[in-house]
Amino acid sequence: MKWEDLADQPCSIARSVAVIGDRWTLMILRDAFLGVRRFEAFQTRLGISRTIITERLKLLVEEGVLAKVPYQDRPVRHEYRLTQKGRDLHPVMMGLVHWGDMHMAGNGGRPLLHRHTGCGHDFDPILTCSECGEAVGARDV
Repeated sequence: MKWEDLADQPCSIARSVAVIGDRWTLMILRDAFLGVRRFEAFQTRLGISRTIITERLKLLVEEGVLAKVPYQDRPVRHEYRLTQKGRDLHPVMMGLVHWGDMHMAGNGGRPLLHRHTGCGHDFDPILTCSECGEAVGARDV
């Protein structure tokens, strides 16, 4: 299967990977969830070429994950904000963070803790059943 054919597959994972499966796209999304919005800020944080950032941001805008919003008129400058479709990736991103914390953090431990603003506690993301609220693991599905 070719990379460009993923979007046409009858598999939700394949179609999703066609949009967010690139390493730089995931890093852009990470930064967007951390509040980065401007092209220059993405470039500074990631240290990659303008071409790569331009291509990835264009795809995310075309797919409706980010919205390109003007913040200055003269000259016109834009920032990139997560749409609802983009914010719906939060559980995916938190799942990747949790996996990385569990298996890739090394001796230094977690590089970033996540605090629930509702109760003020640091937390681990868990998948729960939408009906009964119980935690759901791979063997429970």
